[in-house]
Amino acid sequence: MRTGIFAAACAATLMVSTGAAHADELLESYDAYIGQDDLYNSSNERLTQPWQVIRQDRANVHRFGIRQPGDDIDSFFASARNRDLAERMIRGGRIEGSAARRILDGDVRISVEIWRGAGGDYINISVD
Repeated sequence: MRTGIFAAACAATLMVSTGAAHADELLESYDAYIGQDDLYNSSNERLTQPWQVIRQDRANVHRFGIRQPGDDIDSFFASARNRDLAERMIRGGRIEGSAARRILDGDVRISVEIWRGAGGDYINISVD
């Protein structure tokens, strides 16, 4: 009986260990400069959420050809569909409160990491 319990415990440990071996995958990273052009949408309305500003920055780069010194090109947000996912991806990732405020103020350089995890894609953002 003890052998059966021990074997079951070992099997459970092996399953947990095997599942934990799957690490999140960094899909892409880029740096961007958030300038005044990135703080307004196409209707010239002031954006109020960091994800909106980041989405507008990438739309400016990829769709409208508006690049500022410090804007890197990325391939992930070249897709309009991926830009549409920015809100969910940022909500699932990490951005500090002070970084969010600085993004909304503009004139700041950010670093963006796009990750693929078991729970879905997400974005981590830091402000330089």
